Amino acid sequence: MAMLWKFMRVAKYSKTALSPKVKVRGIPTHSRHSSSKTVPSDFAASAPCSNTVELLGKTYTQDDYSNVTEKILSKVGKNLHNRKYHPLWLIKEQVKDHFYKHYIGRRGTPLFSVYDGLSPVVTVQQNFDSLLIPQNHASRRKEDNYYLNRDHMLRAHTSAHQWDLIRSGLDAFLAVGDVYRRDTIDNTHYPVFHQMEGVRLFSCHELFSNIKDGEGLELFEQGHRTAHKQECHTMEAVRLVEFNLKQVLTKLMTHIFGDGLQVRWVDCYFPFTHPSFEMEINFQGEWMEVLGCGVMEQQLVNSAGARDKIGWAFGLGLERLAMILYDIPDIRLFWSEDERFLKQFIGPHIWQKIKFQPLSRYPPLINDISFWLPSETYSENDFYDLVRTVGGDLIEKVVLVDEFAHPKTKKVSHCYRIVYRHPERTLTQDEVHRIHQAIEESAVRELGVEGRF
Repeated sequence: MAMLWKFMRVAKYSKTALSPKVKVRGIPTHSRHSSSKTVPSDFAASAPCSNTVELLGKTYTQDDYSNVTEKILSKVGKNLHNRKYHPLWLIKEQVKDHFYKHYIGRRGTPLFSVYDGLSPVVTVQQNFDSLLIPQNHASRRKEDNYYLNRDHMLRAHTSAHQWDLIRSGLDAFLAVGDVYRRDTIDNTHYPVFHQMEGVRLFSCHELFSNIKDGEGLELFEQGHRTAHKQECHTMEAVRLVEFNLKQVLTKLMTHIFGDGLQVRWVDCYFPFTHPSFEMEINFQGEWMEVLGCGVMEQQLVNSAGARDKIGWAFGLGLERLAMILYDIPDIRLFWSEDERFLKQFIGPHIWQKIKFQPLSRYPPLINDISFWLPSETYSENDFYDLVRTVGGDLIEKVVLVDEFAHPKTKKVSHCYRIVYRHPERTLTQDEVHRIHQAIEESAVRELGVEGRF
């Protein structure tokens, strides 16, 4: 379930894939975690010398829609969710173990199949069109996504594989992987995170077999769309699918977080699910959104070849669950190579109780940057992406602290506060100054702003 934009930005079996060889704009590099001990070059501002990108063994021609950066491409293929004993792997394995044990097919084998190695490079058709997301929907904007070109992109959600997996004949599956979105910068937002997608389809017999006098009930009817059902679904079918979905997810969260967990459901709307809901759990006295779900749009199910079935879908963020379960305070830590972080999650079994112990609390360094916006369209996500590209994981937070419109010229000025903090060591004023200066220069060169430095 993909349209969990508000939450999933936070913020859901195999060995870790080898780092891919990436060639960006004619410049070959080997994908690796960026080292924040070196001062970034201003590669973010360099003009392209080639119009192709090579990624995961394929070549993509760049065009006016291409906006993926080398920094983001360096994350492709890391597959943290498949790295044994990584906290994201632990969460994935816990969910997988729960579904394997509690949902058994007619032959005694697990009902749900798991796909955690699907390529993060998808077509725009897979990411949007197959999910019935309108052409003019805001979620398609360049400001929010990473496009290789007009036809290919880094998936913005694991729902990009929904249609293909249903088309292959699957009725119940979990799809896990890294997803990519341009977003704000703080301790719960990162441009690469991990999602888990769950889908379950029911035939008429499967849905009504345990219902008294269920032989006369039907999945579909002619009627009008309401706030509680789709136009083609019967009310009985929708209510049973909704009940099954909420029951499945409540059991899952209780299994992960323990008995006594308080759960509540909030009505919402996603383009390709109806009705749809968000689940919130009460953790340490605070209500926190953990996933979104809903009854799948029948048009989507029909187009994938399952016309005689009705189903539900859910989507959850692995980082969000891991941050709550293990008390991890900063989303950047999931990308840490520090053994002091990684060793904390090694245990005899996946259900071991773990509470993250901070490595240290290094002081932040804060710098402001002010500039006049260009006359043409300006996107804050363009600036955030530039800051991440230049500053990497040294950037803890970026906040717009002031916006000023000149009374005579009508020009608009933005002032952003950039918080620098390394999760594993103390930064020096000198290295932060050089990075901040590189951000200023890149903003002028790449975004066309007029500096007020």
